[in-house]
Amino acid sequence: MVPFWISGPQTLLAVLGLLCCCSSEASRTSGTVPGGIKQEGASSLERVKRGWVWNQFFVVEEYTGTEPLYVGKIHTDSDEGKGNIKYTISGEGAGSIFIIDKQSGDIHATERLDREEKSFYTLRAQARDLLTNDLLEPESEFVIKVQDINDSEPQFLEGPYIGSVAELSPIGTSVMKVTASDADDPTYGSSARVVYSVLDGERFFTVDKHTGIIMTAVADLDRETQDRYELVVKATDMAGQMGGLSGSTTVTIVITDVNDNPPRFTQKMNQFSVSEGAAVGTPVGRVIATDADMGENTDMSYLIKDGGELFKVTTDLETQEAVVSIKKPLDFESKQTHNVVVEAVNKHVDPRFVDLGSFRDQTIVRVSVSDIDEPPIFQPADGTIMEVQEDAKVGSVVGIVTARDPDVTNKPVRFSIDRTTDQDLIFHIDPDSGAITLGKVLDRETAGWHNITVKAVEADNHSMATYSEVSIRILDVNDNPPELAKPYEASICEDSKPGQLIHTISVVDRDEPQTGHRFFFTLPPEAVGSRHFTLWDVKDNTAGIRTQRSGFNRHEQNVYFLPILVVDSGPPSLSSTGTLTIHVCGCDKEGTIQSCNATAYVMSAALSPGALIALLVCMLILIVLVLLILTLKRHRKGQRMAEDEEDMRDNVIKYNDEGGGEQDTEAYDMSALRNLYDFPEAKTCDSGPDIRSLPQWIQANRVNVSSDGATAAATDFSLFKGYIRKKVEQADADLTVPPYDSFQTYAFEGTSSPALSLSSIHTLSNTSEQDFSYLHDWGPRFRQLAGYYAPGNREEEAS
Repeated sequence: MVPFWISGPQTLLAVLGLLCCCSSEASRTSGTVPGGIKQEGASSLERVKRGWVWNQFFVVEEYTGTEPLYVGKIHTDSDEGKGNIKYTISGEGAGSIFIIDKQSGDIHATERLDREEKSFYTLRAQARDLLTNDLLEPESEFVIKVQDINDSEPQFLEGPYIGSVAELSPIGTSVMKVTASDADDPTYGSSARVVYSVLDGERFFTVDKHTGIIMTAVADLDRETQDRYELVVKATDMAGQMGGLSGSTTVTIVITDVNDNPPRFTQKMNQFSVSEGAAVGTPVGRVIATDADMGENTDMSYLIKDGGELFKVTTDLETQEAVVSIKKPLDFESKQTHNVVVEAVNKHVDPRFVDLGSFRDQTIVRVSVSDIDEPPIFQPADGTIMEVQEDAKVGSVVGIVTARDPDVTNKPVRFSIDRTTDQDLIFHIDPDSGAITLGKVLDRETAGWHNITVKAVEADNHSMATYSEVSIRILDVNDNPPELAKPYEASICEDSKPGQLIHTISVVDRDEPQTGHRFFFTLPPEAVGSRHFTLWDVKDNTAGIRTQRSGFNRHEQNVYFLPILVVDSGPPSLSSTGTLTIHVCGCDKEGTIQSCNATAYVMSAALSPGALIALLVCMLILIVLVLLILTLKRHRKGQRMAEDEEDMRDNVIKYNDEGGGEQDTEAYDMSALRNLYDFPEAKTCDSGPDIRSLPQWIQANRVNVSSDGATAAATDFSLFKGYIRKKVEQADADLTVPPYDSFQTYAFEGTSSPALSLSSIHTLSNTSEQDFSYLHDWGPRFRQLAGYYAPGNREEEAS
């Protein structure tokens, strides 16, 4: 569409003429003084002197002519038309977009202008003398406005648009707002006045033509039917009039879900099968209810409305399935088919849609129980308690256990006792009837309860076995006599008074009568006539002993043995006799016991057989202990002697022996030491013994040459034998030495070393240049050493 202002040159000229007329009229009614100050109230007939004179400048945008577009004219009153003034402009676009005729002051636009890019230009005008170039007027600023035309269509700058609205929303519910922008001048004409309309989708949604708000047009939007809509919204400028420009955009509207649909089971009847032997908690099957909604609106829970005694239902949170499982053990023989009613209920119910119907649904789950071969069942199943008297005879019936086959076939049952629970074979059971009988005599005091395990199996299938605990209580009979709680002993003073309480005794009984214990105390016939003590039955299962006379002499008799007869209440009544030992002691004036004599004296002429047996047993035990101790001591003594004999061995102890040097290999020759005892009996020959094999101190004294030139054994070893004998005696007498023979050697020296030393005899030689005469000055301790190293001086001293 071509804008009306460029439809022809006639229209453009008409517009310009109108603008010029307006400018001329304005010039007649107002004026401007130099400096830009406007004079108000001047007469329209009187001409006022003013400086700059020009029209209001406007230029139409998008001019497409070939010649420069005339904008306006600047003029000053100083210009008399003689051509001596020149006009210039400066500022935005001066010289490029806008040019001026220097003599006339006419301004032209040389380029096509766009108001949407720049709506006005600010310039400055000068009037100068052509010859001197001096300013004739102060520089003034003027504005050239770009006149708008409708050349921009509305645009949706924020698109694409996506909105949402809940399903079943009422008519007129606001969905979202769209906005279109028009680049034209909103203050001029209607070029920027935009109105909105729906091109596609107006059946379901409308738009406010002034605000651009999109609203629902119907109230039955259903997400389950259609969950989104695509709208085309148009924006038209010129307030929607003919010739206006328009733009459009696409709007996507998503329908959000509400909980307007109840859960629904796809099947109203579901069938499953399970074995009666399945354990508690075993899943039987799964059912599911569907919901047309989405998100949390589909969350549901399941519950059992009927048949919840044996089954339970849980919800699988991932799949939203109902899992039916076993709650209690099933029994095919009792009931073979179970109908369970499962109900699904929405968790989040929207009260706005309650009137749409019930938000729950039900289905029937039929569970068929299959039969299996089951082991026998005991009655009662939790065990049996039986009772039997402890004096019951062997073979007596204790009780009967009962078990049956729960299957329809009802097979025979056989019984047995698990012998790991009755290793002593105290009880037996009849395999057919289940009667438990005694196999041994019972004793309640040894074991008051017996717990055994009875096994029941099918007669033709022993793998089908069941176990039951049978507790057998042994009932008490009075078969144990009462006894004194402990061996009682008491002490009395010699000056005790008659009626004085000596001691209180109590009784124990291993039996447990149902009516409780009741004991009676009395003195046996042999002690009834005792004139020393009396017995007092306190009637609370205790008795007190009192003195019957005064004055006791512990030197005449310091111990009394008082027999006491105890009888229980039965039935039958049993009795036993115990003895109270009473010591007579010496006491001070306050009655404090000082000392008691240990000599025992039997009070009655004849002790009871029990007391005599007890004394004999004690004496026998003491004799056995003494013999055992003596035997152990003798055995240990013999063992130590054997160890001492085994430890006897030779021991050579060396004291500060010095060898003969590095090449001395004979210094520790044991054979030389052993030959000491053989020297007197050494064999002789014509040439004599080989003295080289003897130590030097033996060679010096052993060989002597006789007058006829023959050698004889002249060495006397008595000195050494006596010395050794003396050392042996000292060792035997010394208790601190080891208990075995010890052989000791003293001062044996081997052959000489080639290396010279101070201790060597060979140091004495005529070739020695060292003077050892100073050894004589060291005192008597070094006299013998000085004789070895300085013999000449010793001879001088002797002379």
